[in-house]
Amino acid sequence: MSSSPPESDALAVLAHYPALARPGILTPLGNRGGFSGASLWRIDAPGGEFCLRAWPAHETWPRLRFRHALMREARQRGLHFVPSVLVTRDRATGIEHGGRLWELTEWLPGCADFHERPSPARLEAATIALAQLHIVWRGETSEASVCPAVQRRLKFFDEWQHLLHSGWRPLVAAHRDGLLFPLVEHAWHRLPTALEQVPHRLRRWLRFRCRLQPCLCDVWHDHLLFVDDRLRGVIDYGAAKVDHVAVDLARMLGSLVRNDAAGWQAGLQAYRRFAPLDPDEEELAHDLDETGVILGVANWLRWLYEEKRPFADHKAVAHRLAELVTRLESLC
Repeated sequence: MSSSPPESDALAVLAHYPALARPGILTPLGNRGGFSGASLWRIDAPGGEFCLRAWPAHETWPRLRFRHALMREARQRGLHFVPSVLVTRDRATGIEHGGRLWELTEWLPGCADFHERPSPARLEAATIALAQLHIVWRGETSEASVCPAVQRRLKFFDEWQHLLHSGWRPLVAAHRDGLLFPLVEHAWHRLPTALEQVPHRLRRWLRFRCRLQPCLCDVWHDHLLFVDDRLRGVIDYGAAKVDHVAVDLARMLGSLVRNDAAGWQAGLQAYRRFAPLDPDEEELAHDLDETGVILGVANWLRWLYEEKRPFADHKAVAHRLAELVTRLESLC
């Protein structure tokens, strides 16, 4: 991913904000274990703690404004696990500087430590928070349509098949003495059998018309901050788009409880107490989760060895790929 902007750029951006957000201490966080290409700083200022984020160079103003509108609506409706978006002295919610778009948000307390400290109360808190977000954003519901996440996955599947037919193979491009090679080799041998499931499990959903609305689309373990059993933060809205709520349930529950059927049932039951969900939508969430794991492994191989994306933290990449491969094995 692209390198982080220098601290001088961060200070130049902060100069556009009211004095309360100007730093006493400015701490660079890099991408904080993420893979989007964003760069982050923690700001300890007289007015509180804040998060300064430089989005990747491909980010656009319409997408940024869309996300900020969703976040501000959620805050106005009392959802304080959504970080507040600060405005500049000119009342803008973002700044363009150094070829990037920047934002400044509230720094929320808590740790993304569900896997270290799992509990029914934490799972319930996370799924209830997701239901509350979906209820707030239902006002933006569009007419019934095919689930966009299904279409994206089928498009990727077709692109993957085309890539293989071209003769490309990841093991040819992989460094055999590298940290990732054992994982890549294992994943590559598991993928063909798993991929056979994808068209069957997804194409039937092309006949399913569902209500669409804004969704997070990347609400996973590392974006959920807990203090004890309380969910204190849902962070990173960079993937937000119009989709079906099943895509968020798939991403969250697959990340938190993986293949645990009892965990899935508990999460879905908590969600249904606050937001409607019919049996077809629950089944769609399961299919999106499991096909997402399969295609997620393929996507990492494409990122690494076809697109050759650079990643600063190879250990974080290896950890993420290992999680996916472990789940992939259970699906074969």
